[in-house]
Amino acid sequence: MQLVTGASGYIGGLLCKVLKARGYDVKGIGRSSLTSPQDFDYVCLDLENDPLDEVCLGVETIIHLAGRAHILNDKEKNPLSAFRRANVNATLRLAREAMRRGVKRFIFVSSIGVSATETKNSKISELSGNNPSTPYALSKFEAEEALKELVKNSSMELVIIRPPLVYGGSAPGNFHRLLKIVQLGMPLPFLAAHNQRSMIALDNLIDFIVHCIKHPAAAGELFLISDGTDVSTADIVRSVANGMGRKPRLIYVPVGVVRAVAKLLGRENMFSQLFGSLVIDSRKAHQLLDWTPPLRTTEALFKAGADYMTLSSKKGRV
Repeated sequence: MQLVTGASGYIGGLLCKVLKARGYDVKGIGRSSLTSPQDFDYVCLDLENDPLDEVCLGVETIIHLAGRAHILNDKEKNPLSAFRRANVNATLRLAREAMRRGVKRFIFVSSIGVSATETKNSKISELSGNNPSTPYALSKFEAEEALKELVKNSSMELVIIRPPLVYGGSAPGNFHRLLKIVQLGMPLPFLAAHNQRSMIALDNLIDFIVHCIKHPAAAGELFLISDGTDVSTADIVRSVANGMGRKPRLIYVPVGVVRAVAKLLGRENMFSQLFGSLVIDSRKAHQLLDWTPPLRTTEALFKAGADYMTLSSKKGRV
């Protein structure tokens, strides 16, 4: 049986469905009740506080997606402490129980933020070292290190995956905001942006996770993954707009002007995400595991735009 944590979330919900469709026995756990029936077993459970005695019974592989992610306008007095409770303590609590129950493989989905938030003139890879610069990324790095120490003398295999931005038509966060702005036809000042971003489509990430469940060479490895093609912010807007059947409204504003305005408004992080580069060398995943992303970037971005319109239509927003 495969156990997926965070199964009520954006990635976990689809992962459970894909695993089930590919013939796996699946159990999902999450903190939220599911609003609609699913074709996989689901348990509402808090990994930080609830008893875990029965969670790992009969489980062969755990795909650990649950955790505290980036939160805009975080109200926590000590965000790092909150991230550590959810992303480090709860992870180790689950991993210890997994070892006790004889789970064979623990797949930990971390974050590219552990490696870097921006690149200048070179790509980052598994050999580039670590540079977590936010409380979220630091908590993920600490979880990685603690897991490696925990499994060092055990039979449980650890696989660590650091994905960049995971995008799709139902993506939350900043990608959702970008889709909404494109759908509304608002002008976007990205025509002067010549940055390069590595991202991964939701379908590609899930395919890679499934690949890691059984592939023997994945054991004990760290993977930085992406679609394999890097795009500028302007390219992203064009592709999702095409998928929506919309004309992209890109306007020219000098990057220096946008940077100055962002600094004035205290939005340097947002400027970095939209105008900075983050380029990943993902060859290890291809060479060691013989993995190829099923969707190309342009195709996946087009699909994201089309899927967003379909979802919006169902919700009566278009």
